[in-house]
Amino acid sequence: MVQLPERLLKGYDNFKSGRFEIERGRYEKLADTGQSPRIMLVGCCDSRAAPETIFDVGPGEIFVMRNVANLVPHATSQDMGVHGTTAALEFAVNGLHVDHIVVMGHGRCGGVKAYIQDDSEPLSKGDFIGKWSAQLQGADNPIRYKSLNRPELDHCGLLERSSVILSLENLYSFDFVKDGIARKALSLHGCWFDISTGELEYYDEEQGTFSKV
Repeated sequence: MVQLPERLLKGYDNFKSGRFEIERGRYEKLADTGQSPRIMLVGCCDSRAAPETIFDVGPGEIFVMRNVANLVPHATSQDMGVHGTTAALEFAVNGLHVDHIVVMGHGRCGGVKAYIQDDSEPLSKGDFIGKWSAQLQGADNPIRYKSLNRPELDHCGLLERSSVILSLENLYSFDFVKDGIARKALSLHGCWFDISTGELEYYDEEQGTFSKV
């Protein structure tokens, strides 16, 4: 009989006897009343940048959508395909009525690296990563980089942050997001996490760049 990987079974055993027992009441309440997180976070699926760990949140506190390079596609791209990201966005805003949407980038992002190194061989015939990462073209712009005013950053570092801004701009392409912002029922935020140092930067819209928290 095929079982789950041993690491997951051991982890589940620790969870069931540890955190679940400690927070049993919370889990029971969430099961009975449903989830009501106030924050949606769009992050990268990189295993080193788990939002729940970085922000030390418990079950039911944040609604997380993770994809390669933490991208929010433009609303018009929905006409050309099916996107889990936009479906999650719609549910978070119109179903859960979250107060905040946070787009979080991170250092050493593989999706950004894949876009920059476009001469590398696709991982499959479909080249799904290449097609998805192609959305970064709108963020890979010298004018955008200059406005960040971060001359110490290399190409990857600049694009990791510029892509967060692009995703924030793309959020405005959804009418239900614009409506929530206009009613002051919804606010947008951007941030960037450094895997090696644990430092967090936030996007300062007025300054047009990222600063350390």
